[in-house]
Amino acid sequence: MRSGNPTLRESTFLDLSSGTLVSTGDAMSLSGTVNKTGILLLLVIVTAAFSWSQTFIDDGQLALTAKVYLWGGGIGGFVLALLTLFKTNWAPVLAPLYAIFQGMFLGTISAIYDARFDGIVMQAVLLTFGTLLAMLLAYRSGLIQATEKFKLGVIAATGGIMLVYAATIVLGLFGVNIPLIHESGLVGIGFSLLVVVVAALNLVVDFDMIETGVERGAPKYMEWYGAFAMMVTLIWLYVEFLRLLSKVYSRD
Repeated sequence: MRSGNPTLRESTFLDLSSGTLVSTGDAMSLSGTVNKTGILLLLVIVTAAFSWSQTFIDDGQLALTAKVYLWGGGIGGFVLALLTLFKTNWAPVLAPLYAIFQGMFLGTISAIYDARFDGIVMQAVLLTFGTLLAMLLAYRSGLIQATEKFKLGVIAATGGIMLVYAATIVLGLFGVNIPLIHESGLVGIGFSLLVVVVAALNLVVDFDMIETGVERGAPKYMEWYGAFAMMVTLIWLYVEFLRLLSKVYSRD
């Protein structure tokens, strides 16, 4: 089985030296993964609230402290995500650190968006958790099934979006902007809607992969890894809701 989320792969639940499932020690459980997801979410909220309180915007310029939280949190979170991806057994330590750094990033970027569009952050939060609940209910009820074709479709769509974002960053270094998709026109809003849908579908695949790990008796530390993977998708979904709402508000 595969996941559109790069943090969840079939090999995630395998012993890399033998290619067989690890069954020593306590096994991964669904309740344990849920509890650890709650811990990571709490860490994100607490650090986000702190970095928000330290974010000051004067005449359109971001204060130095806020820039440190924004770039330090974003880059630090990205590095920690890569480390967790390749060192899954370090997840009990790396996943909480990832949540802390991402909280700093999210708090700052949320304050920036809220300063421009009052109330946008609460709407994005409600939409994110509403989508999480909807996807969970759809998955548990069987309305959406994580078949192989479904997963391959999500992988392809996610990969395409990541390539577009990578191209945006690279071209931006040379002063070139990709037209339309990052603007507040109908094409830009449509693109953001597409990204939100793909991010939401990643949640379904993530549910399936975590359930697979539980069924196969993955080691206990994989609870932290599964929680980390869920946070990656939720954070992506939240940021995309912010982008979508900001485009809609910009049209008013």
